[in-house]
Amino acid sequence: MPDDYDKAAYPEPPRQTPAVDKQTALPNPALILSKLFYYTVDLPVTTFRDTIDSIRSKNKLVYYHQKFRRVPDLMDCKEGDFTCYYEADMQWRRDYKVDQEIVKVIQERMRACQQREGHSYQQNCTKEIQQFNEVTKNFQSRYGDLGAYANARKCLMKQKERMMAAQAQSA
Repeated sequence: MPDDYDKAAYPEPPRQTPAVDKQTALPNPALILSKLFYYTVDLPVTTFRDTIDSIRSKNKLVYYHQKFRRVPDLMDCKEGDFTCYYEADMQWRRDYKVDQEIVKVIQERMRACQQREGHSYQQNCTKEIQQFNEVTKNFQSRYGDLGAYANARKCLMKQKERMMAAQAQSA
């Protein structure tokens, strides 16, 4: 820069930041409110959430998958053990729902393949079609014709009848 610049046009910046002149001895109310909010609302909520997150991180299992222990089948229950009957029936209902979902998944795969392949789906989706036919045949043989009030006892009786008919045909 040249030596002859105009100092009045370009004054030098102050060397220190000026201190704020306090007019009162009372504390700042905005500061008091922010501290009050922090200690009454923010800190407890944050602490609670951190605690829950630490508990969830210890349990790496997906929280929406509930694992049930396998209970004995209806054939394994002793006569008159109504608790065992109930547990076997609940186990059968869970198995029934799982088998329904398996059929739905296989059906969705087959339909997706049919949609993807178009008119040539019969030759390109033979594996999916065969798998769907096998799954539906197995589902129908186990749960078909049980009616709206199906339970473990009806299913067991159906399996016994099917077994007896197979023995009668082979003899």
